[in-house]
Amino acid sequence: MPADQAELTTDQVLKRDISWETYTTTKMISGTGLQLLRRYDNKPSSEKAQLLDSDGPAYVRLFVTILRDIFKEETVEYVLALVDEMLSGNPKRAKLFHDKSVASEDAYDPFLRLLRNGNSFIQEKCCKILALAVSSRPKTEDAVNMDGETSASKKKFTTVDVLRGLVEWICVQLRQPSHPTRGIPIAINCLTIILKEPVVRSSFVKADGVKLLVPLISPASTQQSMQLLYETCLCVWLLSYYEPAIEYLATSRSLPRLIDVLKGSKKEKVIRVIVLTLKNLLSKGTIGAQLVDLGLPHVVQSLKAQALSDEDLLEALNQLEEGLKDNIKKLSSFEKYKQEVLLGHLDWSPMHKDSIFWRDNITCFEENDFQILRVLITVLDTSADPRALAVTCFDLSQFIQYHPAGRVIVTDLKAKDRVMKLMNHENSEVTKNALLCIQRLFLGAKYASFLQV
Repeated sequence: MPADQAELTTDQVLKRDISWETYTTTKMISGTGLQLLRRYDNKPSSEKAQLLDSDGPAYVRLFVTILRDIFKEETVEYVLALVDEMLSGNPKRAKLFHDKSVASEDAYDPFLRLLRNGNSFIQEKCCKILALAVSSRPKTEDAVNMDGETSASKKKFTTVDVLRGLVEWICVQLRQPSHPTRGIPIAINCLTIILKEPVVRSSFVKADGVKLLVPLISPASTQQSMQLLYETCLCVWLLSYYEPAIEYLATSRSLPRLIDVLKGSKKEKVIRVIVLTLKNLLSKGTIGAQLVDLGLPHVVQSLKAQALSDEDLLEALNQLEEGLKDNIKKLSSFEKYKQEVLLGHLDWSPMHKDSIFWRDNITCFEENDFQILRVLITVLDTSADPRALAVTCFDLSQFIQYHPAGRVIVTDLKAKDRVMKLMNHENSEVTKNALLCIQRLFLGAKYASFLQV
């Protein structure tokens, strides 16, 4: 990338003097288009705003036409800078792209083409413009089927094409930014705009985009890095509503990184979005246990002790604290069970037959690649204590009943043959519970609850 292009700014581009008359001579711009440009170009922002208020669709149609028909890089950069300036002044102007008079121009086409083929400045502007334009579309435009056809017309690029094109560009930038300081912030900013779209969430997760966000979750020292951190956390919050993304968030370094930021951040907007994210994730799988292990309860208490001015944030902190307390109760109960198993002190303590214990703690068995379940199965081979063998068979039957994939997991861990051997044990308590375990193993959770305990 040439150094001058890398440092190109919008202000520099807008200082250029474009000879529009040259384009009318070659009939690339109409006489009406030239009049519109003469009234608008190089005018104060207040005058431009008045013109856009009175004749906005005509200007958007003109800008789209120029970008479609003219390929000179300096002119393309200039028009994109004009559009960017227009939207920065008032993002609601993005609705102008969906005016009936503009619709026939296939407004997405030139921006998507330039997003794929332009220099870094052009790509950045196109990404921002497309993100704002597509997110401001009317609901009627969503009459798009998966073949890319609309109910009104057959355009070259549909909404789905644009959204997928943006996700592709964003992931490329996060992996290898085209500009050293602007590439990633612009990509993340655009992602915050479009991530509420279902097709964007699914495309982003399929492209392995979630892992590209994790390195960006780190304490910020400057205003620019603080904004990038906030927008990254905003993306994670939006993804916390999407199950396939949650699975990755639970197994990556994102949770400890979010908590590290929470410990050191003074910006309430950053704290708020992280707290809301963790509140969303708290009840998912084993995330609650992870958050307790990472010391989140203490962090929440510290935050509550600060003089926070945001009442919604305080309410969210209280809700997060209550959720963590519930998880600590479950963990303390499961911790007792875990110690009993690990020490080999298996007896008929109340938790073994407590349906609430199994229902509330069943996901805890997934920790450390089903460590406790594996230890239980080892007891079948190593223990000579009839009581321990009976309790182990019963606990395995409980796991089969309460875990959605219990039968498959227990079978994969080679427990069936071991339990079947115990059906011939001399102790009736062992044979009774071995039989129950085998019955549940063959019948599965759907029918297991009908078996006598």
